[in-house]
Amino acid sequence: MAKISDLKTFPILDSRGEWTIEVEAILSDKRKVRASVPQGKSTGTHEADVVSAARAIKNIEKFILPEIKGSDPLRQKTIDDLLIRLDGTRAKRRLGGNTILGVSMACARAAALVRGIPLWQHVRNLSGLKITQIRGGILYPRLYMNIINGGLHAGNNLDFQEYLIIPRTRTFREAALIGERIYHETGKNLQRTKGKNAANVGDEGGFAPNFKNNIEPFAVIKKAAASLGFTKKIDLGLDAAASGISIRHEKLISTYRHLARRFQFIYLEDPFGEEAFLEFSALRRMLGPKIAVVGDDLTTTNVQRMEKAHANQSVNGVIIKPNQIGTVSEALLAVRLARKYGWAVVVSHRSGETNDDFIADFAYGVGADGFKLGAPARGERVAKYNRLLEIEMSAINK
Repeated sequence: MAKISDLKTFPILDSRGEWTIEVEAILSDKRKVRASVPQGKSTGTHEADVVSAARAIKNIEKFILPEIKGSDPLRQKTIDDLLIRLDGTRAKRRLGGNTILGVSMACARAAALVRGIPLWQHVRNLSGLKITQIRGGILYPRLYMNIINGGLHAGNNLDFQEYLIIPRTRTFREAALIGERIYHETGKNLQRTKGKNAANVGDEGGFAPNFKNNIEPFAVIKKAAASLGFTKKIDLGLDAAASGISIRHEKLISTYRHLARRFQFIYLEDPFGEEAFLEFSALRRMLGPKIAVVGDDLTTTNVQRMEKAHANQSVNGVIIKPNQIGTVSEALLAVRLARKYGWAVVVSHRSGETNDDFIADFAYGVGADGFKLGAPARGERVAKYNRLLEIEMSAINK
């Protein structure tokens, strides 16, 4: 059986033109795989620490490669536990969560190659979860598609970060078609009403002009969907990313109540700051069980944070971002805990992305309820859409 014989690490640019790393795992039979690490801009303080690309490369060469050389890539948990021990800090401050994740992802991809199976199937095997991909006539994960950007992901006047559509379809191809058409129709309408500059986009590809208020984007999106006959084919969602905004608590509650009443949205992420466990809980009770109140900065793919959220009944859904925690195994542990709690699982990309489509295989592999992958535009986002389409075609042709 092939072993890990070498690790090569390269500095590459992410979608914001900032340096990150790509890790190449070389097997003893000379086959190679690569994995690159995304980076967040709107980050929770409880996320794994990030080191510079230069330091990450040195850490892999000096500390990780000597210990991991000769390891069996099929033993993901053993490798990830070794990486955690080598770091020795709670927040992965010594080696960097980004450093560790690059190696962890590369090893997972190497294992799939050795087994001769798709990466998503390997992730599913590692997860130990029983997955039903079609539920109630809808294919999962549902695609959470960013149409309008605000907050820290854009240079406009919107406080909230992501205005999302969530297609209800039986295929990824149909979801991508609906999203692409609504996205472009929204762009045309914005240019017609707000000028040519309205076509400018934020970090994740969503349109980012100025608006009258934080509510107008949903009206714009809904109008575009209605003009295409897609009103009944989509749901709406909002990532408020409230850790990064300074609106009074009472005003936030009033806005969320209004949005729920007027637009019947089904998804609300990070409605308050990252320590607001009790405020999350109160809002969740007020909005009712039909709306997923989801933790991101609140929970940071960290089982200790998730346990606290569960004890306070703060959320009924959780964002899973492997780079928040640092290893594939820890991200899978968070997914399993969320399933134990009966929470919705939404796997997410980051605002600073690469063309690596690992996260698409991860989302499909764990049978996530949702997958946030940005707008159906920009190469680093489209790579994830195209990977899901590839997975779907492979399943059809099997």
